[in-house]
Amino acid sequence: MKKILRHSTFASAVSCLAILAPAAQAAEGGGWDWMVAPYGWAASIGTDLRSGEPPSGGVSSDVDFDDIIDKIDGAFQIHVEGQGDHFGVFADFTFLGLADEKDHPRFHSESDLDTRLFEVAAVWSPGEQRHQGIEVFAGLRYIDVDATVQLEPENPLFDTTRIDGGASFSDFMLGVRYTWAISDRWGVTFRGDGSFGDTEGTWNASVVADYKMKHGAWLFGYRYLDVELETRGNRFDITMNGPMVGYGFMF
Repeated sequence: MKKILRHSTFASAVSCLAILAPAAQAAEGGGWDWMVAPYGWAASIGTDLRSGEPPSGGVSSDVDFDDIIDKIDGAFQIHVEGQGDHFGVFADFTFLGLADEKDHPRFHSESDLDTRLFEVAAVWSPGEQRHQGIEVFAGLRYIDVDATVQLEPENPLFDTTRIDGGASFSDFMLGVRYTWAISDRWGVTFRGDGSFGDTEGTWNASVVADYKMKHGAWLFGYRYLDVELETRGNRFDITMNGPMVGYGFMF
């Protein structure tokens, strides 16, 4: 049932993009600029677990486990955007598979965290030039998480503790970005946003430089993302930050 609800929410977000784009494009008479940009994000990961109560089995008396996962097992990201004279839309999808094993005082941990992050938003551009100046955007940030943490005590007399957490979260996202056209080929975009709703709050900031080619642009930048999630009495604080690079196909 939970999987059905997750897929339903994700499908609703995709449907919103499919509805918003043609409507906004029709309102401006067509002639939109589109970009599809797969990109890589070499993010440093920090994942803190705060359990509702100490694990059973004599593993530890702590409820806080800092940096329990800090290794990426797999990642995929893609950004799609359409822009008219004053209105636009964008969607962004990120998949991060995190897995790690660590030795702690009195116990060993094996952790696995799969995170799917989907954003869809409408953009308002009050300036006269496309892809320049300040823009405001609002939309949905959807996060789907599957987490498993296994705590194995050093003392064989105690049992292994397993913490499972899987849930989906839908937030209202609001943000602003500013694009500075340095030259005909070079530009830089600063973005900051936050979201609230099902999560305990998410914060995102990035700076991306673009170098325009004949049919696209190289993208280089840095991104920081902080996500706080609570599921089944356990709170996960996930922070990701690092350089990113991609190529935007424009048409």
